[in-house]
Parts: sequence; structure tokens; C-alpha cells
Amino acid sequence: MSNYNQALGYLNASDRDRWILERRGPRNRLDPRLPYAFFNETEPNLGGGEIPIGTVLLTNRECPYRCLMCDLWQNTLEGTVPDGAIAAQIRYALERLEPARQLKLYNAGSFFDPAAIPPAEYAEIAALAAPFERVIVECHPAVIGRRTWRFRDLLTESGRTGPRLEIAMGLETVHPVVLDRLNKRMTLEQFRKSARQLKQEGVALRVFLLVRPPWMTEAEGVEWAKRSLEFAFECGAETCSLIPTRAGNGAMEALQADGEFSPPTLHSVEAALEFGLSLGAGRVLADLWDLEQFATCAECAEGRAQRLRFMNARQEIIDPVTCRSCS
Repeated sequence: MSNYNQALGYLNASDRDRWILERRGPRNRLDPRLPYAFFNETEPNLGGGEIPIGTVLLTNRECPYRCLMCDLWQNTLEGTVPDGAIAAQIRYALERLEPARQLKLYNAGSFFDPAAIPPAEYAEIAALAAPFERVIVECHPAVIGRRTWRFRDLLTESGRTGPRLEIAMGLETVHPVVLDRLNKRMTLEQFRKSARQLKQEGVALRVFLLVRPPWMTEAEGVEWAKRSLEFAFECGAETCSLIPTRAGNGAMEALQADGEFSPPTLHSVEAALEFGLSLGAGRVLADLWDLEQFATCAECAEGRAQRLRFMNARQEIIDPVTCRSCS
């Protein structure tokens, strides 16, 4: 058992934070007036076809919630950005991106954390977002509230119909013990309450889920991903994003060295995506970044990756890959 277990007993959140911080490497050096990345992508439209999306990864202050598995802090600042910096970043990216129907503004934390995205910039951000059908931002359930509704109203006022606001929230897992150990600082009931508020206020919900977080076997990782998908859709999610749990932030490597974490295989990601699609409750997308690290068989790895890409794009289950080596 790792010293994360032995020393902390999962009781003291500040001690958990300290354990996680002690295992970090250096963060990247960033310009507060430039987004640290931006790109065009597509997502499937349930009515058929693809939705072009412009995605901007904003440079801003680090999230105050030190989730055990998070590596996004590597592209954050230690303090709040200067006045006007966030709008300047968005403007810079939009001038260089291809035209799109939807806009993602991801900030490696909570969009409605006032120390990350200054509320004084909401009006200008809404004006920049006015040409889009939908604006997608990410936020911890605890930060959903008055600022969320204010930004939604500004979006509505920014055009004739105004973009619809969508919030992406990290549920990660419905396993209550593992959720607590991940240092998420929330309960399932708190997540459900925030989801209910979003629905009442006409804000769409997207949910991030982990495939095989720490302290799970491969089979448990699939089973709890399925339960988490069911819970997310019960809470009103329109889209669920399945994220294979990765190392890469220091803390996860420490757990891996102690035998308390192993990344999922492509087989598990496939199984979770298949189940989510079989529910027919909304879009389910598998995160395909750096897929090769989850391959356990060189002979069928590319075929499995192509199958995941196809199921993501078409939102339908296709025949499984057969492999002589790992059947």
C-alpha cells in the first residue's frame, strides 16, 4: 500500500494536496496573453454529420482543486492573469482558427473561478462568442452558481438568439470511495444537485468520466465506467466523454510504482464506449489522445484505434476486432 494510503488515510484534504504537490515536476512557462493551444476539431451530430468546433485552451491561474489524476496544472499560471488577458487570448485564437459552429473555452480548471477567468471579462468574452451556436466551458460542480447564470445571460444577449451555454463537469467515477480518494472535493449528491441546477437554468451538461482510475482492476474499471455512464445520463448529460486514466503528473507514477494504478487497455476503452452507445441516452465519446500507450497487442492496436475513431464519429457500435494473438 502506498504512503498516500498509509500516511493520509484519505481524511485530510490539505494533506492530500501536499502529497500530490510534492510529486510534481516543473510547470511550462506561458505567456498570459496567449492561449497555450488552440485547434479545430469535430464532434458527431446525433442527427447525422459532424459539428465543426473551435477549441481554445486558455492560459490562466491553476485550479484550486488538486485532483489526484490531473496533469493540466502543467499549463497554468501561479497567479491571476492581467486585465483583458483572457479576451485577448480568445481573440488571438479566433483570428487563426477555421470557421466553426461551436466554441470550446477550456481553462484547465473552472471557468467560473473568478481568480481564473475574471468576471469583468465576461461581457467581452460573450461578444467574441456571439457568432457560435454553443459555447462549452468546464467547471467544478462547487463553482456552479450566480456567475454561471450571469455569463449565460450575457451570451443570450450577445446575438439575436445567442449561443447556448454548455458546462463540462468532471464526475470521474461513481465509486464513492475512489471518488473521495481522487481528491475531487465533491460527493455524488453534490454533483447531482449542480446538474439539476444546470437543467433548471437551461444550461447543457457534458460529463468527463475516467476509465479505470486507481484502485481498480481492469474488470472493475469497465464495470464502474458503465455505472458512471448511467449516473451521468440520469443527471441529464447530453454528452459523456470517456477518458482513459493516464500517468504523467508525478502522483500517478507514484501509485503505479506501488501497484495501485495501471492504465486501462484499449479493450476496456472499447467496452466502455460500446456500453455507453448501447444506452442511446446521448453522445458518448472516447478520448483518443495518445491511444498507443493503452495498446497491449501490437498486432491489433491500430485496428482497435480505428474502431474507436469510427464509433466516436458515427455514434454506433460496429463489429469487434478479431486478433489471433490476443483474442
